[in-house]
Amino acid sequence: MSQALSLDTTYIHLRPDERASVIEGGEAFWATVEQRRELDKGRLMGIFDQSGDWPHWERHPAGEEILTLLSGEMEMVIETASGEERTALTPGQTFVVPQGAWHRGIVHKAGQLLFVTPGAGTEHRPVAAGL
Repeated sequence: MSQALSLDTTYIHLRPDERASVIEGGEAFWATVEQRRELDKGRLMGIFDQSGDWPHWERHPAGEEILTLLSGEMEMVIETASGEERTALTPGQTFVVPQGAWHRGIVHKAGQLLFVTPGAGTEHRPVAAGL
């Protein structure tokens, strides 16, 4: 039987066989995400609370990431060969992160961000102090 759920506490794995699996979200999920090999195929969908700048850069070599700002205000920063490119987001706007591009978020007003992201090979690195 289908039930309503909240994407900020429950995530959806959009599997390559066109099915969707419900996954418990939150801190427990992120603590074990690197061991979850089932997420190497397909995409993960959920909502993040955006209360502060991202403490890391990330990139997704397996495909583009789709980000839709539901509330708040933020900038997406993409690292390019010629420097950083910044794009401001307001509620309702969607940003597609290019495959393999290092990116991070700068939050100007707390809110929520919907993500649809490929899981395979995702990498993180810390943001340098003072940035």
